[in-house]
Amino acid sequence: MPGVSHQNGRYFLYGDREVGVMREYQLQKDSLIYQQKEYRFTVKGENIIKHPTGIAYHKGLPTFVGNSVRQNAAGTVWKAVINCINWDGFLKSKTLDGNLIKTIEDDACIQGTRPEYVRYKGKWFVATADYGNKANEVRLYDPKALSKANKTSEKEILFKKFTCSPWIQNLHWIADKGILVLIQNQVEGRKWRLTFLDLEKSLSIGHESVIAVIDTDKTDELEGFTFTGEAEKGIAVSSSRKNNVSFMDFAFGS
Repeated sequence: MPGVSHQNGRYFLYGDREVGVMREYQLQKDSLIYQQKEYRFTVKGENIIKHPTGIAYHKGLPTFVGNSVRQNAAGTVWKAVINCINWDGFLKSKTLDGNLIKTIEDDACIQGTRPEYVRYKGKWFVATADYGNKANEVRLYDPKALSKANKTSEKEILFKKFTCSPWIQNLHWIADKGILVLIQNQVEGRKWRLTFLDLEKSLSIGHESVIAVIDTDKTDELEGFTFTGEAEKGIAVSSSRKNNVSFMDFAFGS
């Protein structure tokens, strides 16, 4: 389950191994160069965020990391959890020891959680979305209230929501355009799709307002995506065991 988070020129790729892990990279030309820094989502060696499903980071606001917790051996029942963590402390110590602030059950979700910061009418919210194909939603949570909550169903956590298309693996916010990107698959677990939404319009009408849909001919499972510092260049990560990082060029939004 890989994903990618771009933060001020630093690229963090995360996923699950024997424990949930994250590694730091720098972009040089058309290559991501590993910085020999590995971070583990563990406390005293215990695997806390085994299946990381999104990192919501914004300077000056709480940092959240999503997690899917398997509830049965068959892998058909999952619980969604959002962890509030001390991001600077985590980057310094490279583990969650002393850096896990709060674990919040995302029981307002329908299937899964994938946190990402978005801006709506001048205020920052944590957006998240469902994976499955039944009653899918994008939800906006108040970050300060969320950081103190035990469950997302508590009062004053959920701010607004809208219905959306299925098989969402992650979210990406394009701040200067007000566009939310749904990082999806065309069918369950296969074939890449990126759906670009007008966030403000989607929230006002209650369902996704689509600007563009980009499908590719890649057949594996798209799991993470971010735009780079360069306009219209993106990095996608998939579920493949090898060659699972791809660079994408867009003529979109010019």
